Amino acid sequence: MAGLRPGNLSDCPNGSRWVMDVFNECAQDGRDIASVVLGLVSIFCFAAASFPQFYQACKTGIMDQALSIYFLLGWLGGDLLNLIGSFLADQLPLQVYTAVYYVLADLVMLSLYCYYKVKNQGGGFAGPINTAFIFLSLGTVSTVPFLGRGAAVVQDPATFKGRSLLSAHVDELGSEIIGFTIGSISSVLYLCSRVPQIRTNYKRKSTTGVSYSLFALVMLGNSLYGLSVLLKNPEPGQGEGDYVLHHLPWLVGSLGVLSLDVVISFQFLAYRRGRPGTREERDALLGEQGDSLES
Repeated sequence: MAGLRPGNLSDCPNGSRWVMDVFNECAQDGRDIASVVLGLVSIFCFAAASFPQFYQACKTGIMDQALSIYFLLGWLGGDLLNLIGSFLADQLPLQVYTAVYYVLADLVMLSLYCYYKVKNQGGGFAGPINTAFIFLSLGTVSTVPFLGRGAAVVQDPATFKGRSLLSAHVDELGSEIIGFTIGSISSVLYLCSRVPQIRTNYKRKSTTGVSYSLFALVMLGNSLYGLSVLLKNPEPGQGEGDYVLHHLPWLVGSLGVLSLDVVISFQFLAYRRGRPGTREERDALLGEQGDSLES
């Protein structure tokens, strides 16, 4: 007898085979399949969002001035809670690996911030800082197999949730309450993380050093995720209102963050004209730091 299939169509006789095998999700009609596809695309948007900022950081060298540390810490906190929730809910390996990837991307972003913070203030320590950053990056990448090992065997996988990978479909009330609570806290962290960045952009009257593609991809991902949740058919015996209430933390997190990212988009438009070039702004910032050290 061949190995056991991860999905069981006996509980979903009219469901899609590949959706059941990959996500253990019953997709019985076009609405459910559209929900799954939109959720997958949202995952790819979130996964790709960090790379434009990595490039922008290396290009401008002023990431420590352009991004708020509280923005990065809030984002990391939300993703850490999602990772914890994915283990608590015994989610599918794909979901756990994706949650691990999000956390690693956040750690790389935070490492870049610290790297440029020290480099721009450290004078002649650029060589040792570069070496330390290379070792830190290699160490972070090397942890992927160990962090994902716990996802090798799962017994009760749940549906994927876009960037918010916590499950609302669990059997026991206690686990459901824990998942709902962690999802609510992570949504609050995602929301609160945007406020310091909006304030930083306003104080600088500039968005130089910040990649708009980061926020554009996150906005697209949150929009698709919100649509995927709303398109999904409720469970048998569950009303539309109960379904929306059940997913409210994730909807508030995704759509609330989307609204704040729209504010940041307006800041990009408002500060687009008349802003100093990258080299001029970096020289001005370093000059101000030099003056403060001399005084």
